[in-house]
Amino acid sequence: MIHRPRAMVFDWDNTLVDSWDCIQVATNATLRHMGHPEWSMEETRRRVAHSLRDAFPVLFGDRWEEARDHFYATFEAVHMDYLRPLPDARAMLDEMRELGIVLAVVSNKTGHYLRAEAERLGWDDLFHKMVGATDAPEDKPSAAPVHMALAASGVAPGPAVWFIGDAPIDMACAANSGCLPVLLRNAALQQGEFDTHPPRRHILGCKELAALVRDLAAPAPQVG
Repeated sequence: MIHRPRAMVFDWDNTLVDSWDCIQVATNATLRHMGHPEWSMEETRRRVAHSLRDAFPVLFGDRWEEARDHFYATFEAVHMDYLRPLPDARAMLDEMRELGIVLAVVSNKTGHYLRAEAERLGWDDLFHKMVGATDAPEDKPSAAPVHMALAASGVAPGPAVWFIGDAPIDMACAANSGCLPVLLRNAALQQGEFDTHPPRRHILGCKELAALVRDLAAPAPQVG
């Protein structure tokens, strides 16, 4: 049995906002620049999960900093043009705040881009803290950004905190931080995709998430 969360930590890209088109544009521009073949959307969805500082050295070797600079230049030029909230995301976040739930974001998008997008949407005041890549000593799936996101919130990482995301790396981050793993996406689970860190719940959209939380009993107060 699960109870209404005291805090909810959200992934950002493709959990609250639709980012795949922008990610593919910037990724393929970088791959072309580096002499690599471009990725299809299916391959982009499958391969993009880790933060740039973790992924690019593996992908580009000694030239990863050149690739990083090209990616950021492309991304910065277009990311606001592609910024679109997922359906019912804002209404869900507003309702969670009305229920007294602490809201935070942990993303592998670079922190200043993450917060700029939230400001553009008018969402920056919804969250206790927004932690992006390079803000914490380690990026997702490490527990470090979760601890940073909840610092001074009055809620410690644990089962009363739901970590909500759309990908295996989010479920791994939930497990590493001791939070409840919640998968939020309308796509079906692929065979073997979540064998290592399965979600506790699979929810198809923000409206369904709001209804679930609304209907759950609130947890008993915790001491300390």
